[in-house]
Amino acid sequence: MNYWLMKSEPEAFGIDNLQQMPEQTEHWDGVRNYQARNMMRDDMKIGDLAFFYHSNCAEPAIVGIMEVVKEGYPDFTAFDPNSKYFDAKSVGDKPRWFMVDIRYVRHLKRPIALKELKEYPQLDGMQILRKGNRLSITPVSKEHWDFIVGLENA
Repeated sequence: MNYWLMKSEPEAFGIDNLQQMPEQTEHWDGVRNYQARNMMRDDMKIGDLAFFYHSNCAEPAIVGIMEVVKEGYPDFTAFDPNSKYFDAKSVGDKPRWFMVDIRYVRHLKRPIALKELKEYPQLDGMQILRKGNRLSITPVSKEHWDFIVGLENA
């Protein structure tokens, strides 16, 4: 099993939105970074777990857990000229962008803020804590995953 951290702006699509979707499942669309795309296309597998991270908000934080329920497939929003994620260079037989389907697992018992994560030397090397990290999807080691889940009760 792999572990991930996936960022979304809560005003655009937050964990509460995911929880309210039919079957608490939704596609993770609109990723327009090649490195993040490659992870969704090539590395994310059914059953992988991901932290839901609220970004670009007053208090960026890990707020919940979700599960990959469908592996990478072409991001259909890239084909739709009315979508804000439209990409004219992405065509049906040569899609440029991919997405996965994710399902809500649960909210964390409390949000774990980015500023709190930075306090723990046990999380050194975690990609989200690196200066200049802008990726919307990053891998998380099993050790980091377990440590962060353990912080819920702190």
